[in-house]
Amino acid sequence: MIDVLLVLNTGSSSLKFEVFGYERLDRLAKGKVTGIGTAARLGATIEETGARIDQTLAENDHDTAMGAVIDLIDRYDDGWRMVATVHRIVHGGADFVEPVVVTPDILKRLEALVPLAPLHQPYNLAGIAASDRLSDAPDIACFDTAFHAGNAPLFRVFAVEAALRDKGIRRYGFHGVSYEWISRMLERDHPELARGRVVVGHLGNGASLCAMAGGRSVDTTMGMTALDGLPMGSRAGAIDAGAVTYMLRDLAMTVDEVEHALYERSGLRGLSGISNDVKTLLESEDPRAAFALDYFVLKVAQHAAAMAVSMGGIDAFVFTGGIGENAAPVREAILARLALLGPFRPLVIPANEERMMAIHAKALLEARG
Repeated sequence: MIDVLLVLNTGSSSLKFEVFGYERLDRLAKGKVTGIGTAARLGATIEETGARIDQTLAENDHDTAMGAVIDLIDRYDDGWRMVATVHRIVHGGADFVEPVVVTPDILKRLEALVPLAPLHQPYNLAGIAASDRLSDAPDIACFDTAFHAGNAPLFRVFAVEAALRDKGIRRYGFHGVSYEWISRMLERDHPELARGRVVVGHLGNGASLCAMAGGRSVDTTMGMTALDGLPMGSRAGAIDAGAVTYMLRDLAMTVDEVEHALYERSGLRGLSGISNDVKTLLESEDPRAAFALDYFVLKVAQHAAAMAVSMGGIDAFVFTGGIGENAAPVREAILARLALLGPFRPLVIPANEERMMAIHAKALLEARG
């Protein structure tokens, strides 16, 4: 019997998963359920045998998606025993600064954070609920905000009165699991840089930067929610707060309409009017596609310079995430704009949030005996 960890990343329309052997954290299987809410389909690979699974699911909800993953483990395992299900949770607020075993009380506290991550948190928690109904293994939550929890107040607060700050209106930062993995890889492969000043760009459909000194977060571009900072695939990024009040008061848009506009109809999609996919935009001859990419490059460079200021310099820029790893023209354009900062080392390090979560889960379980 082999003990395994099931690592989940649950979104609104997809559920990504990987299965790791508990002892060595070797990956045994990986896959994804797509089309949740429309036409759910499971695709997976069993690493040891090379078996590939591709099946349409009977229902399109999160419970069915989770059930398909559990069934896959039961059908294709080689004597696997699931010891924990590990969940990526986008927002941990001020209280959750390290992985935890989920209890009913903790689940309620995480539900209270839904307004701070309305496009992510409900689906992250839906993954926990579905897992509870289908498996007796404990649930472990890993938080995207935790890596930034030690940032100094200077980089954490907004310039608002204390009464608002006391209600939790502050910067939290996200993509922390990804940044922690990069910190670990720098320490392993580039220890001299790990001790220095590194700007890491997690550039994908969601995008942010982290100023990392000595392997720890100093500053980051996302704020109270995952909407702030860089323009993203369909998210606006930083926008004048007055524009939001104008939309509400003068354009008579509802809160839901504003939220949908800023989260779903902005960013690369909104600027180009074509797509939020960088590959599609790079291949397009439409001038709007080129403009959207130029805008993205400019904002990444501008925010990267701000991250360098936060650390007092820059020794390396690490690209990770779907765009950072795969879109060489975008990387080159960003580096060209950053040339004014002087010499620094550019690197590409693949993201591996799932393994980072598995490492955390094993450490937590072993600490609990």
